[in-house]
Amino acid sequence: MLPVHELYAIRYATREARRSANFLGGDPHDAPMPMDYFLWVARSPERTIVIDTGFTREVAAQRKRTYLREPIEGLKLLGMDPEKIEDVIVTHFHYDHVGGYRWFPNARFHVQDDEMRYATGRHMCHTRFNHGYDVADVEGMIRLVFQGRVQFTEGSADPFPGISIHRIGGHTAGMQCVRVNTRRGWVVLASDTSHYYEHFEEGRVFGTVFNVSEALEGYDTLRSLASSPQHIIPGHDPLVMQRYPTVVPEFIVRLDQPPG
Repeated sequence: MLPVHELYAIRYATREARRSANFLGGDPHDAPMPMDYFLWVARSPERTIVIDTGFTREVAAQRKRTYLREPIEGLKLLGMDPEKIEDVIVTHFHYDHVGGYRWFPNARFHVQDDEMRYATGRHMCHTRFNHGYDVADVEGMIRLVFQGRVQFTEGSADPFPGISIHRIGGHTAGMQCVRVNTRRGWVVLASDTSHYYEHFEEGRVFGTVFNVSEALEGYDTLRSLASSPQHIIPGHDPLVMQRYPTVVPEFIVRLDQPPG
């Protein structure tokens, strides 16, 4: 029998944005559309898995993001010690998803082969693709490879009972989502395979994209992996904080419980 996980979203930063910036080709209704930043935690009696790491206060200042709290404060409020975390799944190498890797000094990092190739290859010659990456983060992940602390996956894998990872592509070449078994069924952490609910619900694409076809086809993959469309959690949508039960106001919600 598969482990049943508690599943948490930890919101650590936000920024003001407009609809025109959040859709490929813009949007005729150029209204405000803010963006939240999350990492996620899946916890069962057997293990605790962190999904993505967030970024630091220094990076927030550089990129003009509103930093609310350090992401690892959320782990501590949930009774977790970052130094005791053994496994971190990294959905992709953009600064807001891997920039806090140093907070997990004893963890193994689960990444897609395609993401490492993309982040260190010829496509990074183009600002269109490299602007979401921090060179220091990419260097850090390479160092972790040489330390034996990176687990590579090509496509889909089941690294832990009740948790699977699936390459989607689209947003980046090695973008992956994470499927988690919970008491309400299979919840899919879309991360940036779908920044907002509106992306997968309306078949639209975020402005930063490597492969539009993979991004669009990825929405079908998300639906096939999740118990229902209501079990898909987008990567940056403020509505997540409104729809799910609160653990710490404006900071942590539970995703293993039904949305309100």
